[in-house]
This record gives sequence, C-alpha cells and structure tokens, in this order.
Amino acid sequence: MKTCKYIGFILLVIFAVFSCKTIELVLEKPEEPPKGHAGPVLSVTFSPDGKQFASGSSDRTIKLWDTATGREIRTFTGHTSWANNVVFSPNGKQMASSGYSDRTIKMWDLETGEEIRTLKGHKGIISSLTFSPDSSQLLSGCTDNTVILWNAATGREIRLFLGQAGMVSSVAFSPNGRQIIFIDQSNTLRNFTAIIRHYEISTNREVKTYPRYRHGLYSISFSPDSKFILFGSGDGSIKLCDADTGREVFVFSGHTGWVNSVRFSANGKQIISGAGDYDNTVKLWSMETGKLVRTFSGHLGWVYSVALCPDNKLILSGSQDTSIKLWDASTGSLIRTIGTAQARK
Repeated sequence: MKTCKYIGFILLVIFAVFSCKTIELVLEKPEEPPKGHAGPVLSVTFSPDGKQFASGSSDRTIKLWDTATGREIRTFTGHTSWANNVVFSPNGKQMASSGYSDRTIKMWDLETGEEIRTLKGHKGIISSLTFSPDSSQLLSGCTDNTVILWNAATGREIRLFLGQAGMVSSVAFSPNGRQIIFIDQSNTLRNFTAIIRHYEISTNREVKTYPRYRHGLYSISFSPDSKFILFGSGDGSIKLCDADTGREVFVFSGHTGWVNSVRFSANGKQIISGAGDYDNTVKLWSMETGKLVRTFSGHLGWVYSVALCPDNKLILSGSQDTSIKLWDASTGSLIRTIGTAQARK
C-alpha cells in the first residue's frame, strides 16, 4: 500500500511540474499581432465616440475594429476594387466607403454590417469622401474632375461641382455644413497647377480665391473653428490658409516626402500628418506655435492615411506596408500594430 502511495505521489509531482511548464510556455509565448489586411491600408478613421475605428484596403475590404482591444468586429465586403476611402457619419449610425476603380460609393449600417445602398455617378477614380456635419449629406471627389453632393438618406445626387484643372484629389465640408472646399489639380505633370476651390452650397457660387501651386496637393481640411484651411503638399510641406481671405498664413515643414493625409485635432490645437515617398512617418504639430511636437516612426512603406481620436489621446495610421498602427499621442509610444508590416518592394 505504501508503495502505491509513493508511486501516486511521484506521479502527482510529475504532473504538477509538467503543468507548470506548460503554463510557463503559454505565458512566455509572445502575443501575435491581430490579423489585419492582405494589402496596403489606404484609409483609417475613428468613430465619433472613438470606441471603434475603421480601415479600408487594397484587398477590397473594409474592417471595423475595437479601439481598446484591437479586436476585429466585422468585415465589410462588396467593392470590386480597392477600398480607398472609409468615413463614419457624425451621428455614428452609418459608414461610407468608395472603391478605387469600381466607381461606386457604398453605405453601410454599422449595427448590422449590411449594405444599405450603392451610389453611382462618377466616371473615374473616387479620390475623396466625407459626410456633412449633420450626417444628412455626403460629398465625393473624383479624378473625372467632378465633386458630387449626395443625399445620404436616399443616395440621390443633389448637386454637381466641376473642377477646371483636370482632377479632384480631396474634398471637405465647412464645420457649419454650408460650404465645401476641394483640391482641383492637373492630371498630368506638364504645366502642373493645383488650386483650392471654395463654394457656397446653397448658391453654387465660388466664394474664395486661393494661390495656385506647382506641386500636387492632398487631403484638405477645415479647422474646427472655420478660420483656417489645411492641406498637404507633394513638396513635403503642410500649408495653412486663412479661410476668409484665402491667404497663405503658415507652412509646416519637416516631412521629406509627399504629405498624403492631414487632420486637425477636435479642439483645433494640433494637427497630424502622414507622408510617403520614403519618409513613411506620422507627425504631430502644434497649431499655437507652428512647431513639430513629435514624430512617429515604424512604418515600412508610405503612410497613406492618419486619424486622431476625438479625445486627442490616440493616433491611427494606415500604410502601404499593410499594417495599421495605434499610437499614444502624448508620449509617442506605439500601443498596437494590427497586421504584419511588410517592407516596400
């Protein structure tokens, strides 16, 4: 009997040791990054409450993520080409996305994940997309040199705005929703010209004149107080214009490649930017001093899109390297990478 007890005790000890080793191995195993997109991430954006974010990719999908955990909530499919723009409605009920060359805009129900409707009207690549502040309208810009104002509830075209230079690269609403701005620029490098166009929606009247530029301009935005207009440039600079006079008042310099994406913080005190062309960084700037606050480095390819959380604490970036990165805005530290970054070939 004693022998059986000793054998039983020894087996119990061995089992406990192996159990501890197994637990130890599990604990020591490095956490794998959340599985992301299968292609470059072309667009990222936070939900109005900051609890979720969305991403669009060249893999033709849009993904919805939980900000706190990085967990994928849902994948939206339906585009037949790159999902190059994704935006939340300000009321948080819907999301809109555009296909790079399928020439469509799709409206999605965020609660169910179902497609609500498809908007058709453009004849080129849809380059930019945004909701009006009250969520009732949608604005899209296209390489066919048009801007279309849509009724978000019905999908019907309300008004058409025409560019003159060749293509529209970015569009934005004023904070009161009564005016729009868009970048109208040449679609060839010969005699290249880029112009900011500023229209009053109710009258379809162009209300401001801005300087002409000899570099490509990208990602235009109004400041939250409507006093300034911000846009990124192909020469690596970020330009700030007075919204009342159209006069250029400041240039933020520091990027060494095309500035693909610029955004104001919700309080208008800071701006963020993302660049490509071997720069591949995200930068945070002070609107009060005009100085660079910090640089976020780590992407292995062009940074195509950046977003700042409504509480100004978190920064998102989407890159050509197929990854999404979530950063702490106050420290510059990387919180999470979604997807395995792949070096640009």
